[in-house]
Amino acid sequence: MTELLPAPRRAVDPGAVVYDLVGVGIGPFNLALAALADRIEPLRTLFLDRAPAFSWHPGLLLDGTTLQVPFLADLVTLVDPTSPWSFLAYLRAHDRLFPFYFAERLHVPRREYDHYLRWVAEALPACRFGSDVVAVSWADGRYRVEFRDLATGERHHAYARHVVLGIGTAPVVPEPFAGLLGDTVLHAANYLDHRADLTDAEDVTVLGSGQSGAEVFLDLLRRRTGPGQRLTWLTRSPAFAPMEYSKLGLEHFTPDYTRYFHALPEPVRDRLVPAQWQLYKAISAETIAAIHDELYERGIAGGRVRATLMPDVTVGSARVTGEGVELGCRHGEQDRGFVVRTDRVVLATGYAPRHPALLDPLEELIVRDDAGRPLIDLDHRVVLAEHVTGGLYTQNAELHTHGVGTPDLGLGAHRAATILNSVCGGAVYRLPNRTAFTTFGPAEGDPESVRRPHRRSATDPAEVGNVAFEPGSGAHRGRTATPGRATRRG
Repeated sequence: MTELLPAPRRAVDPGAVVYDLVGVGIGPFNLALAALADRIEPLRTLFLDRAPAFSWHPGLLLDGTTLQVPFLADLVTLVDPTSPWSFLAYLRAHDRLFPFYFAERLHVPRREYDHYLRWVAEALPACRFGSDVVAVSWADGRYRVEFRDLATGERHHAYARHVVLGIGTAPVVPEPFAGLLGDTVLHAANYLDHRADLTDAEDVTVLGSGQSGAEVFLDLLRRRTGPGQRLTWLTRSPAFAPMEYSKLGLEHFTPDYTRYFHALPEPVRDRLVPAQWQLYKAISAETIAAIHDELYERGIAGGRVRATLMPDVTVGSARVTGEGVELGCRHGEQDRGFVVRTDRVVLATGYAPRHPALLDPLEELIVRDDAGRPLIDLDHRVVLAEHVTGGLYTQNAELHTHGVGTPDLGLGAHRAATILNSVCGGAVYRLPNRTAFTTFGPAEGDPESVRRPHRRSATDPAEVGNVAFEPGSGAHRGRTATPGRATRRG
């Protein structure tokens, strides 16, 4: 049984204690972990982030954008509806319950979600900002987390039995644009900082047809009304396609599908993820409709639509010239090359997991798959060398092992609870045994399993109550301003 120390309720010297859990990075997923951990006595936790304060995709907080997930998919509700850190508790604290009730909203404004997250982050005593983690190492049966106080420049360390990485993802810059980022070429993550300049530019090109690309294109389409202004939207995808949003289709974002996907052979998983792009990389139907409506209005009474939308285009080269940016493009179906000359380029090319230098001291301890990626078990724990007894968990870096639900905000609370149950060695949070109507595959070696009813045992986790914490063995091994929705991702 893991012996846990009394939980600190106020700031303490991080180096003076051994924490049960230290989180590196404070985005929505580690914030969910911190909020759920706050209810577990006597779990001792610390969460560190280099930013001076909480911030969630500030460059894309466009007016009118909403989340694609319902408000129930907040930090805690799908695991603990009674938590003081729920979205409904936030509304009550700000005297907004009645306005929310009468608004009859299922999907909340993106700016409000950001404000909710900041409210939680500022209230949780375990969250510490302005702390840049520079190294995580393992020795003497514990992790040493080294960090620098950005306000004072002082270096500190904290010891932990377990570490959870929630450092988020980094903007993807395609190879042709490497070294070109600036005022002329920018990533959509910084869109709002450059919005005024993009509005005034004569010719702008947006690359990428995910939700962020669609939101940027629509915002520019509405704002750029000057004579002669052109707007181009290019994507490698075969179409500007709507996201799969049917009720059964959404069951791919359930713990049931995660368990199914994790058990598949590695080559099968690697084939599946790209084929499922409409589940997590496409556009909300509302945003597509809003774009079409705007283009239709522009064409009334013989008006000219100075916009080009072209799918199946790959950009193979890019260079900044004295007149703007020159893109060497190729159309896939026609196998035909062409050149696009434009004044500004917005890269809505998505995000990918970071490969932080802070993990360099652990490099030789991490077990990897055939493609060189870390092996991650079903509890989101990175597989390490046998002698490492402490868990190194990860959030939103396991697409290759856990599937399309990895970046989905709706699974954040469940994943956080799964990690806490693993750390504590028992069901401190009761999680449901079944979360989808779909049976994604028969049980291995049991072709009759679909027809036989499941019989729960007395020790089935689904039957374990959400009781006061008792330490267990922690050595577990191993959618816009239009109706539209912003990304499901964290």
